[in-house]
Amino acid sequence: MIRRYELDALPVRSALPALQEALEGAGTAVLCAPPGTGKTTLVPLALAGLTADGAPVRKVLVAEPRRIAARAAARRMAWLLGERVGERVGFTVRGERAVGARTVVEVVTTGVLLQRLQRDQELPGVDIVVLDECHERHLDADTAAAFLLDVREALRPELRLVAASATTDAEGWSRLLGDAPVVAAQGVSHPVETLWAPPERPVRPAHGMRVDPALLSHVASVVRRALREREGDVLCFLPGVGEIARVAGQLADLGAAGVEVLQVHGRAPAAVQDAVLAGAGDRRRVVLATSVAESSLTVPGVRVVVDCGLAREPRMDHARGLSALTTVRASQAAARQRAGRAGREAPGAVYRCWSEGEDGRLPRFPSPEIKVADLTAFALQAACWGDPDASGLALLDAPPGGAMAAARDVLTAVGAVDAAGRATGRGVRMARLGLHPRLARALLDGAAQVGARRAAEVVALLSEEPPREYGDDLADAWRTARRGRDAYAGRWRQESRRLASALSGAAVATAATDAVGAGASRDEAPSASPGSRGSSSPAPAAPGENDDVVAGIVAALAFPERVARKRGAGAYVMASGTGAEVGDGSRLRSAEWLAVAVADRPVTAASARVRLAAVVDEETARWAAGALYAEAEEVGWADGDVVARSVARLGAVELVSRPLRDADPALVREALVDGLRREGLGLLRWSDGARSLRERMAFLHGELGAPWADVADEALLARRDEWLEPELSRARRRADLARIDAGQALSRLLPWASGESARFDELAPERIEVPSGSHIRVDYGGDQPVLAVKLQEMFGLRESPRVAGGRVPVLVHLLSPAGRPAAVTADLASFWQDGYRAVRAELRGRYPKHPWPEDPATAEPTRHTTARMRRG
Repeated sequence: MIRRYELDALPVRSALPALQEALEGAGTAVLCAPPGTGKTTLVPLALAGLTADGAPVRKVLVAEPRRIAARAAARRMAWLLGERVGERVGFTVRGERAVGARTVVEVVTTGVLLQRLQRDQELPGVDIVVLDECHERHLDADTAAAFLLDVREALRPELRLVAASATTDAEGWSRLLGDAPVVAAQGVSHPVETLWAPPERPVRPAHGMRVDPALLSHVASVVRRALREREGDVLCFLPGVGEIARVAGQLADLGAAGVEVLQVHGRAPAAVQDAVLAGAGDRRRVVLATSVAESSLTVPGVRVVVDCGLAREPRMDHARGLSALTTVRASQAAARQRAGRAGREAPGAVYRCWSEGEDGRLPRFPSPEIKVADLTAFALQAACWGDPDASGLALLDAPPGGAMAAARDVLTAVGAVDAAGRATGRGVRMARLGLHPRLARALLDGAAQVGARRAAEVVALLSEEPPREYGDDLADAWRTARRGRDAYAGRWRQESRRLASALSGAAVATAATDAVGAGASRDEAPSASPGSRGSSSPAPAAPGENDDVVAGIVAALAFPERVARKRGAGAYVMASGTGAEVGDGSRLRSAEWLAVAVADRPVTAASARVRLAAVVDEETARWAAGALYAEAEEVGWADGDVVARSVARLGAVELVSRPLRDADPALVREALVDGLRREGLGLLRWSDGARSLRERMAFLHGELGAPWADVADEALLARRDEWLEPELSRARRRADLARIDAGQALSRLLPWASGESARFDELAPERIEVPSGSHIRVDYGGDQPVLAVKLQEMFGLRESPRVAGGRVPVLVHLLSPAGRPAAVTADLASFWQDGYRAVRAELRGRYPKHPWPEDPATAEPTRHTTARMRRG
């Protein structure tokens, strides 16, 4: 019997007429309804015609972002109808289906919806599709919306589409759906008091998957405070399973006080999830949950929310080929959603573990996955849809070009798309497996090598990372899962069976024949000899092959660019070029080669940390990553000299290297230029005369400009063909550079053609004749030319010498008879008049044998003492 009282009490009922009118008119609508109003439960039932007698019955498909939400929504709707799930309301999630012949409302995950659209774009029998929680901007949901709009435009204009959310960019979604009407429902949620509860001491910001333990301890203390200060159950939001387990451990003693601590996340057993959503018993509860509890479901009995302020979002590091979840600050929209859980049934409170001042700096909405996540699966979906570059899809945010290019490279390597980006038959089969394309490749090609069952079991391990306690060795984790009785092992068995059944005989039989660059047959791989691509590669794994070999084959197929070779104790380099490190005490540390399945790179670390990997041998690595194998002649500057060698590589992993004789002279020349660029022009032979020539040329270029050449390092390297030839092309190694006379080479840049070079010694004389008759070298190495000369040799000269055609006065360093600095001047006339008296008074007693006339401007210059002057 339909529970009319509960249905009538849902606030969204008031918005149903406007929603029905919008769908009858425009065919699309955006529904904005606060948490707890019934948008996830009443709206689908009403649209299907199940809440009003005599209403036409329509088939409604509801898409939820998470399995737990899909199952919970279906159970709640079935309860409202007084039925069991699988009658008029059912659900389908990966690995579980409860749908009957009478089902008219089916709740599915967005991933399941995509699979159905790819199999049959018309969605036969479906009248209305509701995209729930669209504000979360999951990639699958954005993709499904784009595909559905295509279907409405080209195939089924009568298909109705609703985008529903509690907090969303209503205007953006309205534009995307063709200026769809926005229908708003007023909530009657109870007031929620906000209490700011930041840690007393600063905590380290989260990075990667790491959260400061001090913050988790603080969260546990706030939960205890909430239990003391408030009534009702406590719902505590944490970013991930690991943080939930740590906080649960710190709250374990609450059991003695009659408080039950429960854990809710995507990996939790269905029975635990159902128990949490079924409602409280006689005991108070603390429910520790990830963001799965933000929306689409209500946890009965909750009056208090404790929000740690963190969330997990996917990120792709294209430079290192690593994709993983990362910990970020929760958005303002997510914080509102979380707080709303406390006011579903009665007035409540939210304890926010950050300061009020920080709140305004939080991002407004979560980052759209299409902007930050790995787009390989999206690119395959778009290719199978017939739009390889996704340019024709109606998306709120366009996919980044670089991320799409990287995704197409992966798809091409695994044979999922052709050179034009169109999906191949193999790619279509991969898309229908419901796996990331990498794992689909490993399943198809791995089945041909190790058998369908074992390939499916390893891929199931890779599709949901095993718990940390399973260890970092993939083969050991496989053995643990086989004998395990925990929730993860149960889900793994279910997924293994699904994948094995998805591998039809035809798919396995043809997998080895249509792989493009995918290494479908190990007999086609490069042989153990790096100089050839023979057929001495390992044969397919025998039925009795040990777990290590099988796990290595499948992992290497999934992540060929992550096969890694040892380069030190616990240190490896992957074919992608990324360094990787294995933890102390790991069995993997002794392996020469690994296939890395899961790795992350801390913000401050140079190398990635290996979280899950399998031991492989070199032949398997070269077979799986065959598309990355290359032989080349490498000539470059390394360790201070030209290095020429013949090298076989697997991506960035060097396999074999041999010295190369008779290297290409052009490559040798470029290596020498690289050496000059790295180590400087000091590699050439610089005599005192050469250095002086360069300084004089630099001076004239700075003062007069063209035609006098710029002789700075960068400028000289740019004009190397004009002054370093033919010596540079004749050189073969560092020692040959050291024999090149830099002064002779530089003289080629003097303006010989214009004839200006004839004035070089006039404009920038190497030496200047002073009144005593001495020829003194001019130093052009500073900001101004410097002439260092003994003071007595300048007697009789009234003006300072000038260079550059008389434009620049020389800075005269006047020295004592002993050659020590006595004075510096660029205006000799002023010095004779003003400064000389002080110098004379200081030095005449120290050097009495030398002349110190009162009028130096008219005195006779000399290099000698007074007595020597008298002797003539």
